[in-house]
Amino acid sequence: MSHSSEQPLERVTIPALQQWKDKGRRVVMTTAYDAVAARIADPIVDIILVGDSVGNVCLGFDNTLPVSVAMMNHHLEAVARTRPHALLVADMPFLSFHVGSEDTIRNAGGFLQRGADAVKLEGGAKRIEMVRALVDCEIPVMGHLGLTPQSVNVMGGFKVQGRTPDTALRLLDDAYRLQEAGCFALVLEGIPAELAARATEFLTIPTIGIGAGPDCSGQVLVLHDVLGLTEGHRPKFVRAYTNGFQLFQEALSRWAADIRKGAFPGSEECYRLPDQLRDAVANWVPSSSTSR
Repeated sequence: MSHSSEQPLERVTIPALQQWKDKGRRVVMTTAYDAVAARIADPIVDIILVGDSVGNVCLGFDNTLPVSVAMMNHHLEAVARTRPHALLVADMPFLSFHVGSEDTIRNAGGFLQRGADAVKLEGGAKRIEMVRALVDCEIPVMGHLGLTPQSVNVMGGFKVQGRTPDTALRLLDDAYRLQEAGCFALVLEGIPAELAARATEFLTIPTIGIGAGPDCSGQVLVLHDVLGLTEGHRPKFVRAYTNGFQLFQEALSRWAADIRKGAFPGSEECYRLPDQLRDAVANWVPSSSTSR
């Protein structure tokens, strides 16, 4: 869908998201890793996340840990070239904000220079210093708590978080501390619905849920999951709205079958010579002289 023939959509801003939280308007967020996905999503969603989930969704990794800043830059630039109306958020990959403040700022600032409106980083109390450093440099930060994929090894796998008194209360404390450090929004992933509801009720900033129940300020799912483009096991919190993988394979199979039986390309998919060239081409023979 192109905006060129329509009235341009109004850009989504961070102050707008805060107003929506106050009014109870729910936020829709999904991922995009290239220009095609961005153009599909942009007229519909409020936030586009160039997620480090590109690692396991598109690049064949088992998790997000191998994703580098350079990889993120590549995919972010592709999405940014579409000039989306949605707020464009870039994930800070593993080891991009686990370093000193100076390198963290440089990595995040590079994302903004490439077109991102904000960055997202995972973790709670341990990341407060980095969040403050970024916010002090006018770099908007979205937080991410609960099931944080970059911590998959520590967590022992992709498991629901916040199910014990200590971890539940720590998550709420971390959510509040991230808000106070300057985060403009918070992703809550893989936590009990009641815990997410309490965080959303108490915090003044929007919460974006993924496997965190219906009471968050908004919801996010990976675009490929919504479109049914992922194979194998799907997390409990994923709802696929079509079977894109099967639909695409069926279309590709029909094309392949047409090629094999000589039905593609047809006359409507062919270019033709001008009339004055047809006889010359039809009567062409190789030149008798050959170069050695």
